[in-house]
Amino acid sequence: MAWYWVGGASRRLRKSSLSSSTLYLSRSIFNPLSSTTSHPTPNPNYLKPFRPQYNQFTPIPTLEFFKSDWGFRFVAHISSSKEDQSSNGGLEPSPSKAEVSWIDLYLPKHARPYAHLARLDKPIGTWLLAWPCMWSISLAASPGNFPDFKMMLLFGCGALLLRGAGCTINDLLDRDIDTKVERTKLRPVASGLLSPFQGLSFLGFQLLLGLGILLQLNNYSRILGASSLLLVFSYPLMKRWTFWPQAYLGLTFNWGALLGWAAVKGSLDPAIVLPLYISGVFWTLVYDTIYAHQDKEDDLKVGVKSTALRFGDSTKEWITGFGIASISSLALSGFNAEIGWPYYAFLAAASGQLAWQIWTVDLSSRADCNRKFVSNKWFGAIIFSGILFGRLSS
Repeated sequence: MAWYWVGGASRRLRKSSLSSSTLYLSRSIFNPLSSTTSHPTPNPNYLKPFRPQYNQFTPIPTLEFFKSDWGFRFVAHISSSKEDQSSNGGLEPSPSKAEVSWIDLYLPKHARPYAHLARLDKPIGTWLLAWPCMWSISLAASPGNFPDFKMMLLFGCGALLLRGAGCTINDLLDRDIDTKVERTKLRPVASGLLSPFQGLSFLGFQLLLGLGILLQLNNYSRILGASSLLLVFSYPLMKRWTFWPQAYLGLTFNWGALLGWAAVKGSLDPAIVLPLYISGVFWTLVYDTIYAHQDKEDDLKVGVKSTALRFGDSTKEWITGFGIASISSLALSGFNAEIGWPYYAFLAAASGQLAWQIWTVDLSSRADCNRKFVSNKWFGAIIFSGILFGRLSS
């Protein structure tokens, strides 16, 4: 019986102590001014290894969440609000942060670096490579007829593969430069996600698939298509040697203006395809000079060249001249092809789109340069629509 009373008293004592401790803890946490009892002040340095100290002038860390893989992944990204702001007052995202795309959400983990290497989540390059091919195939169609759909499908797949191969070559040759540039330092080869050997193996795989498409064409087109590889492999080196790598890119990216016609006709008509090819080169000088303004500060630091650095404050005057030359060459190509009047109506609309890009682009804003660059897919689509309706009406 005595043990029963002793045990009960002990339980009541523990309960009372626990209640008072809990009450004090809740007061001290949620209302520190409500406690009237003085308690020893803990050593302020005691918690420093576990919890950083902040004052009113210290930016508070933020926690960022994003969806990844097949569920939600929690990422504790400690960054101050001042560090996350870019040079224009925080209106643009920091270029060094990796963006989460459909590749990261839906592809298997081992396939993601290769998809990023081929820029599958950024299709603008494929569009810019494909449009000159589509222009040429449509121009080669017989008057009053639609272009060869099978040929357009082959060239669309070829543009996807060749653009991926070009990006792979570029990243392999530029991996020492990419690590020093904010926009490119997270690319798979530069960041170490893929080794150079893995990148080279992936390049071989893409070229093998491209060869399968090239073999579907006539012999003249096979030789013409294979000759473009010299341009593809040498383009990444141009920025080390000349301030005009954008012109060299134009020669590379618009090869389809020659190849598309040859694939349909079996030969080239210089009066039609050469002005078309030249118009694409000038068009590339417009959009890739705008694109190059995103990296001009980093390019100066690492010592590579571009038309953005060459033109400087005179960029808009230069690209206005290139735009006029591009539209004029397109008009000459259509005239020589005896295309119908709708082509010229669409050409006028494309001129307005190009003029809008040049006049409104803010060359000091990376975000705006990128927006104007991406808008060139619509320029290509307008020209294609003009050729299509012009051929049907001729």
